[in-house]
Amino acid sequence: MEKNLTEQEIIRREKADKLIERGINPYGSRFDRTSNSKLIKDTYETFDHDYFLDKEYLVKVAGRVVLKRGQGKAGFMNILDKFGVIQVYVKLDLVGEESFFIYSQSDLGDILGIEGTIFRTMTNELTIKARQVTQLSKALRPLPDKFHGLQDIEETRRKRYLDLITSVDARKVAFARPKIIRTIQNYLDNLGFVEVETPILQATLGGASARPFKTHHNTLDMDFNLRIATELHLKRLIVGGMEAVYEIGRLFRNEGMDAKHNPEFTTIEAYLAYSDIYGMMDLVENIFHEVSVNVCQTTTVNFDGKEINLAKPFKRIHMVDAIKNVTNIDFFTIFDFEVAKKLAIDNGIKVEKHFSIGHIIEAFFDKFVEPTIVQPTIIYGHPLEISPLAKKSEKDPRFTDRFELFIASSEYANAFSELNDPLDQKERFLNQLKEKNLGNDEASEYDADFIEALEYGMPPTGGIGIGIDRLVMLITNTPNIRDVILFPHLKNK
Repeated sequence: MEKNLTEQEIIRREKADKLIERGINPYGSRFDRTSNSKLIKDTYETFDHDYFLDKEYLVKVAGRVVLKRGQGKAGFMNILDKFGVIQVYVKLDLVGEESFFIYSQSDLGDILGIEGTIFRTMTNELTIKARQVTQLSKALRPLPDKFHGLQDIEETRRKRYLDLITSVDARKVAFARPKIIRTIQNYLDNLGFVEVETPILQATLGGASARPFKTHHNTLDMDFNLRIATELHLKRLIVGGMEAVYEIGRLFRNEGMDAKHNPEFTTIEAYLAYSDIYGMMDLVENIFHEVSVNVCQTTTVNFDGKEINLAKPFKRIHMVDAIKNVTNIDFFTIFDFEVAKKLAIDNGIKVEKHFSIGHIIEAFFDKFVEPTIVQPTIIYGHPLEISPLAKKSEKDPRFTDRFELFIASSEYANAFSELNDPLDQKERFLNQLKEKNLGNDEASEYDADFIEALEYGMPPTGGIGIGIDRLVMLITNTPNIRDVILFPHLKNK
């Protein structure tokens, strides 16, 4: 016997041995199901007890035993499948000795196949009356806490398979996520967008401000970054004439972790030729509306104790006006860096070496405005210095045609009227290199090939990126990003 086994683990191994002695494989083979818990309930929920007395509806289901009761020659068990739980009645006279032996040796966590007929018990519960029980998999470890779930939140994330077995909420989130993604895909596909794939390994860092993960390709003897954004490759496809493209994919940023940030996360980026920032405002409103209606059947969702209204249109306000509303400071009237620096210091904002007035404006917004936003709010007009890929505003070239969508004090989307002037883009990249030399580790690199692509001509274009993980958090009322990612990154035990 193996060392350090618990009493329960020893008993389960002994039961597996007893199955083998009877010629039953504890880890069975293919089992062709004809139904499931949801289909049974959807089909028969309206039928009363008497309806089944003279009728037989044969079904074959399979699932994990999560509750077992009764003794002697009959008993009940609940089995869990993809959709939920269904009750099963097992009686020796009905199933025969071998099937009843399998039932008698089963433990919580075992996976069984059930063939039987539908009926209602005297307590009116829809139930399968078993005719045959098939052994499919023996669980050698007991489920945590007698199926009341994992109590250690870190364990739920570390052992997601147990979380999915024991938590209804975990299963709801797991199945909601692909539905949300599919809704976005269907919406964009119907608008004529084409879903594409771009490289995850990128030689040149760009498309966002973030620290990368680095790796090395031996054959090429080249260093690569895991991508921090999909932007620059997607815009190359706009240059190539694809006109409307999007990608849903993983990004990687070598940064801190908290309830809103995971080093590996999912975004969608979409680009539409001949559009602009205002086209992207309409697009993001429509996407959030489509998702909430399709997944939640409402435009009002509850998130972290707040009621969020995703009905269109969203509030739209310039970043500088939003700051003025909260602090009474009007950065439209401030042109001198020293004046802005003093205001920052007086308001408890640290001024880094690479800061300009634009960075200070962003810092004021981050500290004083972002925490106050609850309902969907489009903040536009970001300073030029923090928006190296967005077009300058025609009204005030200190700012850009860029917006971010904020909900419940978090950013959900980032969009531009894309910069398509190669000379301006070259100058922006060079300024980013200056920032990097002054200590800004998140500044973009110079992408010569992208500049060359722009020199062939990119039409005026609107582009947007949306954080899929945060959208799933919002729609499923899940406040921590690690609970909407099936296998989040965690510290070693």
